[in-house]
Amino acid sequence: MPETARGADAEPGPIPASELTSPAPAPRAVRRRTVLLAAGALVVVAAVGAGVLTARGSGSDGTKAAAAADGLPRTTVEVATAGCGSGWTHPRAGHQVFELHNTSSTAAEVYLTDVRTGAVYGEVEGLAPGTVRPLGVTLGNGSYAFRCLPDDADAVTGPTVRITGSTVRSGPAAVPITQQELIPPTLAYQKWIQVRTVELARKTDVLRAAVDRGDLAAARNAWLPAHLVYERMGAAYGTFGDSDGAINGTTAGLAGGVHDARFTGFHRVEYGLWHGEPASGLRGPADQLAKDVHALASSWPSQRMDPSDTGLRAHEILENTVQFELTGRTDYGSGTNLATARANLDDTRVLLGCLSPLLKTRDPGFAELGIWMDRAQHTLDGLDHSGKWTPLAQLTRPQREKVDADLGGLVERLADVAALTDVRRTA
Repeated sequence: MPETARGADAEPGPIPASELTSPAPAPRAVRRRTVLLAAGALVVVAAVGAGVLTARGSGSDGTKAAAAADGLPRTTVEVATAGCGSGWTHPRAGHQVFELHNTSSTAAEVYLTDVRTGAVYGEVEGLAPGTVRPLGVTLGNGSYAFRCLPDDADAVTGPTVRITGSTVRSGPAAVPITQQELIPPTLAYQKWIQVRTVELARKTDVLRAAVDRGDLAAARNAWLPAHLVYERMGAAYGTFGDSDGAINGTTAGLAGGVHDARFTGFHRVEYGLWHGEPASGLRGPADQLAKDVHALASSWPSQRMDPSDTGLRAHEILENTVQFELTGRTDYGSGTNLATARANLDDTRVLLGCLSPLLKTRDPGFAELGIWMDRAQHTLDGLDHSGKWTPLAQLTRPQREKVDADLGGLVERLADVAALTDVRRTA
């Protein structure tokens, strides 16, 4: 899978089934906080609709006129250092829209928060001076306040507004996650990767040895186990730096394609093994792959992943799977894209297991996410025939539709994880 993107001493693993059980979900129709409302999680979009909405951008572009047709109650609220939240003088319950007007001279982020818990009901990013953006929320009984965070200035919290006597239940909200809270799961995942680098080096050595002795049948059998170890390390790709391209790069951007001297790593060896290249031509690429893998294993203990990227990686791993593996763009002859997708799913499980202490209390759809993980795994496992994976081109139409639906639905739900774990400004 192309590049995407953590505390206990015990090695993290898949999310326990006891933590991920709920009735089967119904099918449904990104920093990148642009995610859709899934299972009640906090969302961010640039239009008014149900649930929590966040507008982003710098212009009014007719939004106010277009949104007026929805018939929702609307309140104009000022965004400024001296007047954050002013204008909200007649609080009401239910679904409504706040027209956020930045009257200051600098761009700002705006949060609508629960005064007691600090939970965020909605947010606007990049609200430029003089512009207006809508923020739609559903509010019930409680105490609320707008929090304005101008660029290059301290945060300002507006007046507290109380709603009482309502039977409406407030819409989705999430307590922000801090950088400090993301450090333990990041470290846990780093330890898991450390074990994988050792396994990767060992299995790559088996592949190299088979090529060296000219046993290409054994090399083909050894290629996939080694490659899948690397594919289970996807959330760390961004920390690998140039090593990722050397170990798992494709021909994208290479003028010479598969014959380009810069084409190296697993896919270079794959191409040769499944296109009749003799062992004499493969010894160099296999040896270079093993050297790059061992260099990665040696350097990993000194590397540090960015905790703020952890939740985003949980989404990006399978997002890239859908984009690259399910389209066959990374197949150089082995026909094992679905095996790669399965390995990517394993990595996502591990990462979610590391993040679960933070997500279980913030994401009402966390249990449903586990159901979708199991669904995707079951679908992929049905295409594994004792280690012989069905190539994409040989899938029946129903099989193809099932794979696309299950992986696509899972990716949508993982977008909530990226939004919930995005570190937000608090000061």
